[in-house]
Amino acid sequence: MVNLTINGKDLKVDVPDDTPLLWVIREHLQMSGTKFGCGAGLCGACTVHIDGEATRTCITAVSDAAGTKITTIEGLDENGIHPLQKAWIAEQVPQCGYCQSGQIMTAAAFLDENKNPSDEDIVEAMTGNICRCMSYVRIKKAVRRAADEMKA
Repeated sequence: MVNLTINGKDLKVDVPDDTPLLWVIREHLQMSGTKFGCGAGLCGACTVHIDGEATRTCITAVSDAAGTKITTIEGLDENGIHPLQKAWIAEQVPQCGYCQSGQIMTAAAFLDENKNPSDEDIVEAMTGNICRCMSYVRIKKAVRRAADEMKA
């Protein structure tokens, strides 16, 4: 039995310790916002926050997440109106939408650490997240918009 704290809720899951956190979130806890992409920690589709740090769940064992504070896209903002979520809509970022939760979670962790990013900082922070639809220009605009809103 592994004890997890996800989106502020204490949960217990009965899985082997080496089960990827991604499968626990998606399959056992039925939170489908976090996506499976590459399974090797390379694309970022599975990104959540563990103690505020953007973390790839496809390569994180559930036992390594025990005792931490995990935030998924479902828990980023209880009303779904985090500045990044609003900026994503305003800039019409999603095309297929598959990578979007991982993109937003990476951007949220980045903006928590860098309140005044340059465009180069944004590009560098988001480099590890792959978008098959090539929405990179709109992703950068959305992160810029959210950063500006969060400063105001």
